[in-house]
Amino acid sequence: MTFEESLEDLTADVASLGFDLAALIAQRKIIIDDVRVNRHEIEETGEYDLEGLFIRLDHAIKSVRAKRVVLDTIEALFAGFSNPGILRMELARLFRWLKDKGVTAVITGERGEGTLTRHGLEEYVSDAVIVLDHRVDNQVSTRRLRIVKYRGSSHGTNEYPFLIGRSGLSVLPITSLGLQHEAPLDRVSTGLNALDAMLGGKGFYRGSSILLSGGAGTGKSSLAAHFVDATCRRGERCLYFLFEESPSQYMRNMRSIGIHLEAWMKDGRLHFHAARPALFGLEQHLVAMHREIEELRPSVVVVDPVNDLMSVGTANSVKATLLRLIDYLKTSHITALFSSLTAGDAHEQTTDTGISSLMDTWILLRAVEEKGQRHRGLYVLKSRGMPHSNELSPYSITDCGVQLVRRSPRTAKRRTR
Repeated sequence: MTFEESLEDLTADVASLGFDLAALIAQRKIIIDDVRVNRHEIEETGEYDLEGLFIRLDHAIKSVRAKRVVLDTIEALFAGFSNPGILRMELARLFRWLKDKGVTAVITGERGEGTLTRHGLEEYVSDAVIVLDHRVDNQVSTRRLRIVKYRGSSHGTNEYPFLIGRSGLSVLPITSLGLQHEAPLDRVSTGLNALDAMLGGKGFYRGSSILLSGGAGTGKSSLAAHFVDATCRRGERCLYFLFEESPSQYMRNMRSIGIHLEAWMKDGRLHFHAARPALFGLEQHLVAMHREIEELRPSVVVVDPVNDLMSVGTANSVKATLLRLIDYLKTSHITALFSSLTAGDAHEQTTDTGISSLMDTWILLRAVEEKGQRHRGLYVLKSRGMPHSNELSPYSITDCGVQLVRRSPRTAKRRTR
């Protein structure tokens, strides 16, 4: 039952969310009752009650055997009447009537001055109250949802960011999913045989989190491209989140080193999601990434680079956002590769976002100048649960990809965290 929109307007509005309201009406799965309450048509006299509304609702419920009722919005029903005592009494009676009918009722209302709703009663007689909020912080708008109460059930009390998109509403809790996920034993190739050899000869653990950090021009995106190419060659799907380049630019750049990703994108194994960090807040980025992962169900996710998220949040908030993403990916046994830009030539340093402690494998790429030439070197700072090399391996970026030069195997030692 809608008090503000016509059937035509409502059908057009929800179509943008992926709902075919006309088809549902034709199948008699839903009935829309458009009730118009115009102030100039109202003349208040005698005692006011909602008996007429009950009769109208009862007929609509029976006509389609409805299990759910939506009233949108409740304020319009009382627009022409000013006696607060009668309003409260009739509103309470409406809620009891709906409960007695055995239907689940969703009733929308507007915020009041100092109260959750305009009349200050709906939240007390309702079994559950959900508050929606839309605020702007640092010129970035974010929608948030909070469950104020839910009788008879334990529920989260935090604010949860949500998005309104082509598939309706997407909500993701801001808290971590916990540490109950399983740890797979199978391994996946890095895309480079020499790097696989440095990681016990088999590559990364499936479902693990990997960090590639290094200065500008050290080849982080190139190593990521090798990993993506190996994933697609195995027949698995990969989702690549880009924050600095367009997909076309990234694939063009990788062609220069002999990695052709266009074929994988055409056959559906590789998907890109490119967006500037300033487009959303951190919570909305997290929800958008969650939604893309849910739709594609990839086995590998790449985020390149994570530093760019610093433009829309503090180091702590970025770390918290990535922690929730990593927990979700681990629970789904999705291997995650993150790249991070580091400044300077320090041998070992944490990243700007402080996420190195969250990673299972951390690979550091370095570039040093010697005798007028720039040399690159790679070494594995840590790789939990497997033997891995502690050597600094020189590498070069050629038109045939990244060429990693391994030194004598006798220099390799077992390192575990």
